Amino acid sequence: QVQLVESGGGLVQAGGSLRLSCAASRNIFNVGIMGWYRQAPGKQRELVAVIISGRNPKYGDSVQGRFTISRDSAKNTVYLQMNSLKPEDTAVYYCYVDFSGLGPDRSRNGFWGQGTQVTVSS
Repeated sequence: QVQLVESGGGLVQAGGSLRLSCAASRNIFNVGIMGWYRQAPGKQRELVAVIISGRNPKYGDSVQGRFTISRDSAKNTVYLQMNSLKPEDTAVYYCYVDFSGLGPDRSRNGFWGQGTQVTVSS
């Protein structure tokens, strides 16, 4: 069991930047998958960026080259640096941790944060 708390969301103009943080209540050094998903009104939930054990980070096609995921295991925290933001990035961003590494659709051991709103104006 793990509690996840996101922060750093807000309102920004197109072209601006935000940095999201997700603080976990326990050690994440050996976590199978940890990262970010987002969901906008009327749209499907989509992968933003995740760190998978033993592999390079995976990014959604729409954010590739603009967003960067990183983590500080000593602080039990994962970050999402978002640059060159676009209006279509507007969504609620959710932190996700999965100890099995199966992802949110298959795992029985996944945990979600409460979400943080990101709004990008034109």
